Amino acid sequence: MYVAASTGCFPELSFIEAIEVLGDLEFTTVEIELNDRTDQIPPRRIVEEFDEMLRIVRDTHRLDICSYNVKIDVTGDGYYERFEKICDLAKATKVVTLTVPSAEHGSPFNQEVEHLQKLAEIGYSRGVRIGLKSQIGCLSEDPDTVKNLCDYVPGVGLTLDPSHYLCSTGKNKNYEKLLKYVFHVHLRDSKKDKLQVRVGQGEIDYSRLITQLQNAGYQQALSIEMTPEADLDMRQELRKLRLLLDSLL
Repeated sequence: MYVAASTGCFPELSFIEAIEVLGDLEFTTVEIELNDRTDQIPPRRIVEEFDEMLRIVRDTHRLDICSYNVKIDVTGDGYYERFEKICDLAKATKVVTLTVPSAEHGSPFNQEVEHLQKLAEIGYSRGVRIGLKSQIGCLSEDPDTVKNLCDYVPGVGLTLDPSHYLCSTGKNKNYEKLLKYVFHVHLRDSKKDKLQVRVGQGEIDYSRLITQLQNAGYQQALSIEMTPEADLDMRQELRKLRLLLDSLL
């Protein structure tokens, strides 16, 4: 395993500026957020200006790319058009895992299966696999639902964010059964009543988590994905968590 950080930690910066900050913080691997609601590398521009977006993405100042975190802001055919071009981008940059959100809580299970089957089919021909993001308020908040989705749809696994299970109000929070499905990992520090706190003030047991992942055969990235907050020094928090994770690996 190795430590990475997401460009999504700095949505106010340009893509190149975010890469430079992560390099200054001594990260060697980056996860790139593809988000229609920011100006860094929005999926809509990947459709409109594929060659230019590919050129920009390749300019990572020698940081390796471990994954893409996909946040597409349209539905229907437009969603699948953007997702297909993202898969082309992944293939061109030799990235295997894409993280996508699951449907909101209460959405029909069969409808989500059909959606994920379409994504898996698009990804399969390009050597891409789909990590379903564990997230409060979504179908992926429930570990049993995640297990069923992964079993129903080959090529779909889990992007594990343990904070969302720690903070979930649902009765079913035990995600150990999901470890064999983990394709990617998102990390921050959290308390049961707060999704994100300063590193060291939360309840995430990183040592135990790393041991569990190692026992399950996981060998990929531990990617830091934190949300900017007014009273949070993002650079300092990223540095602290990188050093902590590095000391445990």
